[in-house]
Amino acid sequence: MKRFQFARSRRRRILALASAPVLAATLLTGCGSDGGPPSLTWYILPDNGGSAARAQQCADASGGAYRVRIESLPSTATAQREQMVRRLAAGDTSIDVVSMDVVFTAEFSHAGFLRPYTAAEAGRLTAGMLPAPVKTGMWDDKLYGAPYKSNAQLLWYRKSQAAAAGVDPTSESFTWDEMLKAAVSQGKKISTQGQRYEGYMVWINALVLSGGGEVLQDVQAGRNAKPSLASPAGEKAAEIVGNLARSSAAPVDLSNAAEEQARATFQSEQGMFMLNWPYVLAAARSAAKEGTLDQAVVDDIGWARYPRVSADRPSAPPLGGANLGVGAYSKHPDQAVALVECINAEPKATQYMLDESEPSPYAASYDSPDIRKEYANADLIRESIAEGGPRPLSPFYTDIAGAITQTWHPPASVNAQTPEETDKFMADVLAGRRLL
Repeated sequence: MKRFQFARSRRRRILALASAPVLAATLLTGCGSDGGPPSLTWYILPDNGGSAARAQQCADASGGAYRVRIESLPSTATAQREQMVRRLAAGDTSIDVVSMDVVFTAEFSHAGFLRPYTAAEAGRLTAGMLPAPVKTGMWDDKLYGAPYKSNAQLLWYRKSQAAAAGVDPTSESFTWDEMLKAAVSQGKKISTQGQRYEGYMVWINALVLSGGGEVLQDVQAGRNAKPSLASPAGEKAAEIVGNLARSSAAPVDLSNAAEEQARATFQSEQGMFMLNWPYVLAAARSAAKEGTLDQAVVDDIGWARYPRVSADRPSAPPLGGANLGVGAYSKHPDQAVALVECINAEPKATQYMLDESEPSPYAASYDSPDIRKEYANADLIRESIAEGGPRPLSPFYTDIAGAITQTWHPPASVNAQTPEETDKFMADVLAGRRLL
């Protein structure tokens, strides 16, 4: 999914590394002479320079073993996938290391686009990481994607509005139904992602998992996997989506809302609750410093774990992030693995969290004094990632998500029949009987 950038003064030292690159590429050199060490190309997800900084550090530390060329991928997950699939399917040897959204790791691995890490490499690359992000990089019991950054959605709320409604969003039993009732009682809005894109899939999947179900069973069966939204969990998820979308608590732009639209509504006078990623707090603070957001709004922002579907069952916070894979056609696989190991070291992941507001996959990062100073919700982020719910780890994920978001959109149209209709449509799409 798209990641949003915003200026922060302490990033200025790394921004120069990624500024105005020729042909969208930057060559970072180490100590070797021209024509000597191989140049490794790393396709990165757009950021404010944090990836380039990590690459430069590794090129310098390699002692001339390799240089690093940075290529920036498009800003949306869909466009990123399209570009990489085209190039990898063509056997592009220039792709040494690739950053990919967690939902595409299974597809790329199954297609033979990535070199699997050996057991020894996997052990070194994942030591100290939270288990949930590591699982997103696995396929066929092998590690193909080393977690580069992780993420989990939180519940954000306006403290003054929650107090007026007499609710405590930090309560372990706080549910979606309770949240909707509170927002309606105050004439306020619940902001989330309802646009027909990956963010909407994130919401639907989290509701189903939080209710104890799955959108798809027997995922390893590939196209023969069993759609399973027609279940108590899927039906409750549909009830929550439809009830919210048809209520006074729904933002007027819900069916077109992505992360930033949700944040804008939440920060407005109508805002009360929001489901979104951890970056939003740093974004709000930055906006206050720039004078575009009242500091009182920032001071009124509270956070809690993703709400429950039922009071007696813990929620499954949406799990996001990105993994690093080594291209199957790379001419320099050993150096590429060495680069990944250097890039992915825990201190660099911790610094990246400070510079880019992208959570680290390492458990120890959240004990860093610098992280705890910057993130008052560090423990909640770590807990939410550790207990987060992934989207289906399937090589046919694009078809699965497309079938769901198509039949569940717009949110106001979702009703008790939607889960069964979706299962039939998804089964047809996976079998090739229908097209998205």
